[in-house]
Amino acid sequence: MTIRVVIADDHRVVRDGLCYLLDQEPDVEIAGEAGDGRRTVDVVAATRPDVLLLDLYMPGLDGHAVLAALRDAPHRPAVVVLTSATDDENLVRAMQAGATSYLLKTAAAENVITAVRDAAAGTASLSPELVTQLTRALRRPPPPDPLQPLSPREREVLELIARGLSNRQIARDLAIGEQTVKTHVRAILLKLGLQDRVQAAIFALRHRSGNSDPDVRGAS
Repeated sequence: MTIRVVIADDHRVVRDGLCYLLDQEPDVEIAGEAGDGRRTVDVVAATRPDVLLLDLYMPGLDGHAVLAALRDAPHRPAVVVLTSATDDENLVRAMQAGATSYLLKTAAAENVITAVRDAAAGTASLSPELVTQLTRALRRPPPPDPLQPLSPREREVLELIARGLSNRQIARDLAIGEQTVKTHVRAILLKLGLQDRVQAAIFALRHRSGNSDPDVRGAS
């Protein structure tokens, strides 16, 4: 079986080197190449390769954005990340986004070829120095929720503070008394160790996951 490969890297010399390396293998065919993330998505759609060799650092869409774009694509190749990024965040993020393998650019040529064949067969591989690193990173507990001390109602009040609403407006939106809102605001400031509503609004804007536009007016 011939393994069709697309090579995505923003450095021409790297792409040329990988093309030369893989062209020596009788069971590998270069289906296409790309120098940026958007072009990578287009080339994959047009050529439908078995394996995508993907750098993480590219202009336009980076490698992570390419992985996200391919998640729901009609044809999703096996992805071998080939990068200089050695940090835990890039490693875990890429693997969780569906990368089959993760190799460093310091990898030996034979390891790259083996990773391409393994990926085509559905087998994952990592640069040896990253195995322990990935295991440690995945075992690390998630960061604590900064809003954990708040009750569900206090979270609602905090979100409305972040939108710049006054106590009266919050009371109307939540159909509760204005005095009750004031009690919630005091509890929020106490639990989060904040001085005033402006600090509360800034805190909420930093930690919330909503899509509201930042609007800190500090109304009382």
